[in-house]
Amino acid sequence: MRLQKRWHLRSWIAVFLTSLLTITSLNVVSAAEEETKVAKLHNSINSGLTKKEIPETMKRFVFDSGLHFEYPDAVRGIYITGPTASTQRFENLIEFVNSTDLNAMVIDIKEDHGSLTLKVDEDSPYYDISQNYIDDPRALLERLEKEGIYPIARIVVFKDTKLAEKRPDLSFKENGQVWKNNRGEAFVNPFLKEVWEYNVDIAKLAAEMGFQDIQFDYVRFAEGFETRDKELEYSQGEYSDLDMDPVQKRVKAVTDFVAFAREELHKYDVDVSVDIFGYSATIPEAPGIGQNFSKISENVDVISSMIYPSHWTSYFGIPFPDKEPYRLVKEYVKVENERLGQLENPPVSRPWIQDFEAPWLYGGSAVTQYGVAEVEAQIRALNEGGINEFLIWNASNKYTEGVDFTPLD
Repeated sequence: MRLQKRWHLRSWIAVFLTSLLTITSLNVVSAAEEETKVAKLHNSINSGLTKKEIPETMKRFVFDSGLHFEYPDAVRGIYITGPTASTQRFENLIEFVNSTDLNAMVIDIKEDHGSLTLKVDEDSPYYDISQNYIDDPRALLERLEKEGIYPIARIVVFKDTKLAEKRPDLSFKENGQVWKNNRGEAFVNPFLKEVWEYNVDIAKLAAEMGFQDIQFDYVRFAEGFETRDKELEYSQGEYSDLDMDPVQKRVKAVTDFVAFAREELHKYDVDVSVDIFGYSATIPEAPGIGQNFSKISENVDVISSMIYPSHWTSYFGIPFPDKEPYRLVKEYVKVENERLGQLENPPVSRPWIQDFEAPWLYGGSAVTQYGVAEVEAQIRALNEGGINEFLIWNASNKYTEGVDFTPLD
């Protein structure tokens, strides 16, 4: 009987162990299947994620005005005021450009007193400074597109009587009143970012219209600022606490504005250019106005030195530069080439040259007339020095006919 019970007990244990092994085996199989399912799901998720991966380099957004202009072999342009752009003279100048090797126009968008030369909507923050010279900017640019003339927008920055009178807090004051120079012109404060944004927003309007190059002029403090620095009332904004002397603060503010403007205009795919005094290239930096040729050049696509022979004293050993345009430009080019050659990524050089007379220099004696020979002499000196781009200035937009604008060809 005990043996029978033992046998039943052993049988029961055997059955129990067999069942336990079976269950364990089933669980193991189940876990393996589950692991396989999880692996498949994981691969599926990874596969989906791989398809939706963000590429390493995404194409940046670029504003498209809908107009198309080819960059010329070399920009050779003339200056156009707002009033000229609205009259028959504009048509005459288009014919003039098309009949020569010229190919570009620099057109005032914000002029020397701070007004816009074009019509804007009534809800625009710039409506009160808008002059209706260019009543249809789009039509003007479409005409230039048709003619193959490269459009450059000139924007005067820190010389701005309009803004200074409207917002004296953004300007310089003397005895509580907005300070003006001996020509009755007021400047706004390059230290203040609100002034930067005001001008860059105008530049964006020009870019949206279809201008291919935004040319900033008067990117500086007023001439002789170092002599009145301590007399005028003004804010240094974010620059007030910098451990720098006044000269370096001015240089930094002007340079920072240029860098800011270029960054803000990046998505518009326009070139940013700056007009600068020619003598700024011949010295480490202009202490009063805050222009450092090299630092500004590092932050622009195009640098446009104003090298009018009439604007120089006896530089380069030339006693009367206005009488010797070829020699003046020849000597200047040597200096500029050396300065730009020191930069890792130098901008295009596109100087301003002279097509006007300067009777104020002669004290009643015979004035050097600027005609075919004098204009060609400046271009020849540029070309011989490896500079092929240039802009021609005449404030009244009257340009000499019969000039060979590519004299070395």
